[in-house]
Amino acid sequence: MDIDTFKSTIAGDAPPDGLSLALQALWQDAKGNWDEAHKLAQAQKDETGAWVHAYLHRVEGDLRNAGYWYRNANKPECTAPLAEEWADIASALLR
Repeated sequence: MDIDTFKSTIAGDAPPDGLSLALQALWQDAKGNWDEAHKLAQAQKDETGAWVHAYLHRVEGDLRNAGYWYRNANKPECTAPLAEEWADIASALLR
């Protein structure tokens, strides 16, 4: 699935089958379901989950906590606009 197809699924009622927990978290975030997105990111206990977790804490405005999760993801702290970071993460995970 490419990023445009992924974005088009956000109009639906549920994320597509077969997505990782991290991608499901991004999907839920795009729907405005931050709490569900956070639960999903926490459930993916690897660097990918940590990356999405970091992004979600940026969305929340908790930059200190986001920094912790960026370090766990081995990613630099992002300062790009949130929509740009969301698309960058989703594109990377869809590859």
